[in-house]
Amino acid sequence: MDRTGIQQDSAQVEAVKDLAEVLGQKGIFTQESDRERYASDQSGLSGAMPLAVLRPASTEEVSRVLAICSRHRIGVVPQGGRTGLSGGACSPQGTVVLSTERMSGIIEIDHEAMTLTAWAGTPLEAVQEAARAAGLDYPVDIGARGTATIGGTIATNAGGIRVLQHGMTRPNVLGLEAVLADGSVVSRLGKTVKDNSGFDLKQLFIGSEGTLGVVTRAVLQLRRQVRHSALALFALPDHAAALACLAAGRQRFGSRIRAFEGMWPDYWDFVCHETSLATAPITGRHGFYLLVEVEAGASQPEEELEAFFAELFEQDLVEDGVLAKSLTEAQALWSVREAVGEVDEDFGPHINFDIGVSPSALGHFCDAADAVLATLPEAAGALKVGHLGDGNVHLLVAHDGSAAAEERIEAAIYGLLRNWQGTVTAEHGVGRIKARWLGHSRTPEELALMRGLKGQMDPLGILNPSALFLESED
Repeated sequence: MDRTGIQQDSAQVEAVKDLAEVLGQKGIFTQESDRERYASDQSGLSGAMPLAVLRPASTEEVSRVLAICSRHRIGVVPQGGRTGLSGGACSPQGTVVLSTERMSGIIEIDHEAMTLTAWAGTPLEAVQEAARAAGLDYPVDIGARGTATIGGTIATNAGGIRVLQHGMTRPNVLGLEAVLADGSVVSRLGKTVKDNSGFDLKQLFIGSEGTLGVVTRAVLQLRRQVRHSALALFALPDHAAALACLAAGRQRFGSRIRAFEGMWPDYWDFVCHETSLATAPITGRHGFYLLVEVEAGASQPEEELEAFFAELFEQDLVEDGVLAKSLTEAQALWSVREAVGEVDEDFGPHINFDIGVSPSALGHFCDAADAVLATLPEAAGALKVGHLGDGNVHLLVAHDGSAAAEERIEAAIYGLLRNWQGTVTAEHGVGRIKARWLGHSRTPEELALMRGLKGQMDPLGILNPSALFLESED
């Protein structure tokens, strides 16, 4: 047995046998080919072969499964769509995977309360489509919407392109059901927006990456559906101009700004000119590029964006721009921003930093990061793209593929980030890849409190072991 209390050998055969009796033939995979498919997520981190893949179909089965794993001290790695980029769904040695893929589907849509209740394994896109079919909208949106599950987005407090308008996952969850490490079920699937009856326990599970409990069902807050919006791409002299545009946009559009995405010249040049990942919709080279989407108001949003561009042009804040006049043109503009998900092959080995700093400091931080990287021979180039309105930049740094290069680059960037009081992960989560750097964003007192909660709710340390915390800190 290792120091976390997780049994590594003698009880494994007996545990898998007990789990199979609970789940039946459809509910467990034990063949090596099946287990191998569930070992890792999209982070690039390789997981160990799980002892078994558990596929419960109900909260009751999850409860019975965790009770068995607790009794045998077998580690459990909860999984949704395995789209994570921080290694949170990669299985350590001697653990089982608990997949929510059979716990999928819309349970209820309440039009009056504007809520949707769904199983944790329901794909995000399925929730969005069900909400829209009812004339409503679920605003959390990420690129992996077709595969990412509701439980996974809750576990990681997923963000995405609409955070500026509607926040991350956390404020969009009204009720939650989760199973604790010992099999106990905590269920509060209420639809009340105002509830001051003690601790808001659902917040413990949102963003905890499966280390405190396994989410099984959720009540999601829906919004009114706005069918018409306008999208424009602006070319600007620099990042400072983009911040001025954001302030002007808030003054003009208020909460109707749906997206405010920034692209630095290094990223633009790479996806539009150095590769064929996207086609540049604007000619010439500029100091910054801004993608703005605005919901319809009293007048046509296209007309409003055109007037907005004219105003910014007069103030020398923008140098060029293009307005999408059709769905095809809008998709073409978005394709430039979304090409970040396709750069891996062309860019080669790299680190994908998911960094958050104050929006007002983002440009200065990126300048400082470029200066630091210029001093490192291991760094072979950088790309910067992100959610300008909320201070989240995705900094991709190329290197020679060696562990030594990764170590030096990560130490330099995270060290700089600590000085800027930023976060080592803005929306991708800590997982296993960033666990060692969590102290660069959190104080020792905060880490002690987090570890205390973990110890209280999962005393044997079986839930997603080695995720979020370093093993020496469990």
